[in-house]
Amino acid sequence: MANTYLAADFGGGSGRVMAGTIENGKLQLEEIHRFPNRQVKIGNHLYWDFLALFQDMKEGMKKAAARKYHVRSMAIDTWGVDFGLIDKNGNLIANPVCYRDSRTEGLPEEFFKIITPQEHYKETGIQVMNINTLFQLYSMKREHSPQLEIADKLLFMPDLFSYFLTGTANNEYSIASTSELMNARTRTWSEKTIASLDLPRRLFGEIIPAGTVRGTLKPEIAAETGLEEIEVIAVGSHDTASAIFAVPTTEADKVFLSSGTWSLLGAEIAEPILTEDARTGGFTNEGSTGGKIKFLQNITGLWILQRLMAEWKNRGENTDYELIIGAAAQENIATIIDVDDKRFTNPANMETAIMEYCHEHRMQCPATVSEFVRCVCQSLASRYKKGVEQLNKCLPAPVKQLHIIGGGSQNRLINQLTANALQIPVYAGPVEATAIGNILLQAQTTGEIDSKEKLQELLLNTVIPQVYLPK
Repeated sequence: MANTYLAADFGGGSGRVMAGTIENGKLQLEEIHRFPNRQVKIGNHLYWDFLALFQDMKEGMKKAAARKYHVRSMAIDTWGVDFGLIDKNGNLIANPVCYRDSRTEGLPEEFFKIITPQEHYKETGIQVMNINTLFQLYSMKREHSPQLEIADKLLFMPDLFSYFLTGTANNEYSIASTSELMNARTRTWSEKTIASLDLPRRLFGEIIPAGTVRGTLKPEIAAETGLEEIEVIAVGSHDTASAIFAVPTTEADKVFLSSGTWSLLGAEIAEPILTEDARTGGFTNEGSTGGKIKFLQNITGLWILQRLMAEWKNRGENTDYELIIGAAAQENIATIIDVDDKRFTNPANMETAIMEYCHEHRMQCPATVSEFVRCVCQSLASRYKKGVEQLNKCLPAPVKQLHIIGGGSQNRLINQLTANALQIPVYAGPVEATAIGNILLQAQTTGEIDSKEKLQELLLNTVIPQVYLPK
């Protein structure tokens, strides 16, 4: 039987377990189990329900076993920055806090009283965002959190899932790099930054590269799920790293837009870019697969549209995505909002937040569902244009084509508006980039894919991007 690889892919709104099998020179994908990822407010903080997520992942594993697949291995990828703390007995101390929690507000300004932004960027190369792990830990330190006193290890979300599957605690490179606590050049923990915050050094464990076997399923997990004691592999466990691995191109330096709740716009490069232009442009040097760097900007993505759709659904509006996008394409409202404005981070009502922004900036307010959608889509395209212009200042050659990957690549309106704004071709797809990258890297680690040429051939056979030419 052909080998099957399981990808547990966790996003900010949902998770799923995907199965992938390589047959006849193509990757065959199947969704085994999908489940919600909820943010739960308890007391003063907003948490992820890690226990439910772990149980849902096991449910997906059970379904895969029931289908009698020859499961060779599995791997996990998630969003960045968030983490769980385990004690010296291996117990989870508390549910991980969600990065949208308010505990880090204003902390970057406080932190830069300790060190200058310029000096810090030369060390870590990471775009300063108050959601980053650094500021989450800083908030705990300032509050004298007893969790830091009893914690033995800090595990980022994919590390945490893998730990409870295998019993092995370590930190995969791409996910650790989102923390703003690593040295960008050496790809190791930034001892300088950790010391400046007076954080317990024991929290920061071994950093492993993508393509490392973390361990095998614990016997009790294997028995519970019906799987063998299969290998658990560290892929690009930050979901963006896995997604970039699936870009169907032979370009040496891929220029990509990973489009989902967040938009991650950038290029894959060999060495970090730590210039002042990179810092002031808001670029981050995060880890990728193969020891490379994801040089990118974190941009508010489809989050605004997702929140609007949820509000309209609760109001009883028609939220058929294809119909709404089609109607928005016919609108001609000129309003462009700053999608990165803080008021859009987590407002009580997104529609109201947009209207307030328009009133303050003396812009025409969207009045209908299709006008709101058009406004958001063209605002994102405008932001991508700005990002590519900034990217061109940092790269040795200007961007000639853009690959949009992930769920957002299905939004035809944004794709065309982006091609128009950039005046370069846009290639959209694959939609399932994260799962594809996750699975193909597993197959490469096990030896089923034994060369870069075979990998590229598989990708080009599996994925046919849709091309949008500028108008």
